[in-house]
Amino acid sequence: MEKIISEIIKNSLREDLGAGDITTHATVSTQKKGSALAMAKDVFVLAGINIFEATFKCLDQNINVKKFIKDGSKVKRGDIIAEVSGSLASILMAERVSLNFLQRMCGIATLTHRYVRAVRKTKARILDTRKTVPGLRVLDKMAVKTGGGQNHRFGLYDGVLIKDNHIEAAGGITAAVNAQRKKLSRSMKIEVETRNLDEVREAVDCGADIIMLDNMSVSAMKRAVSFVAGRAFLEASGNVSLKNVTDIAATGVDFISVGELTHSVRAADISLKIKAC
Repeated sequence: MEKIISEIIKNSLREDLGAGDITTHATVSTQKKGSALAMAKDVFVLAGINIFEATFKCLDQNINVKKFIKDGSKVKRGDIIAEVSGSLASILMAERVSLNFLQRMCGIATLTHRYVRAVRKTKARILDTRKTVPGLRVLDKMAVKTGGGQNHRFGLYDGVLIKDNHIEAAGGITAAVNAQRKKLSRSMKIEVETRNLDEVREAVDCGADIIMLDNMSVSAMKRAVSFVAGRAFLEASGNVSLKNVTDIAATGVDFISVGELTHSVRAADISLKIKAC
């Protein structure tokens, strides 16, 4: 995981710097030292402070980042999150990339926390999805966990999810599940996407371990929970929002997957201001 994160940071810095920061090179001596403060301009849950630090360190090992707030903590407007000190040129060159990571991760953690709070009186657990920014999935999913959510499968390789297109291509739910059973060990859980109660029944009958209730109404979810009666885990998915997640959780489902956590998150507002030298 550390290697993947390191590559993400290196690639992001390479994308931003290209042949070099022409503005900084012309205006700031490489010998000039100073510091900058990362300040919250909004209320949010902090996530990614170590990634923020690692970005500066990747560009310049001599940069020092003093962190004042830990990941998972609530931050209020005006709070100083960290102080970055060392070469001012290095600070300026890594500023945008480091903030991009931190702001996005804080936004994801904050939204996740809101969803987790909304279902706290039920057994439902909030899951993320694969609807992440390509190349940033590791960081997106880290932020979800910081916000109190749980990670669904990381990719196509570490979990079985038979979706509608798989079902269509295989010739039905039963055929798709049976094909998986022939290829996989019994320890691998099989999840099946269903759109109505008839498909839920078929998924139960063929031994699916997890049944996704895709875009079903709350009343249909209640009937599904009653019918399944613990014979499989149930995951609600599709059109989930903060407005309806509490009602969905109250149906008795085990999990609720929320694409919004990562596909349309609002970044937290954080500034990095150089202190007068």
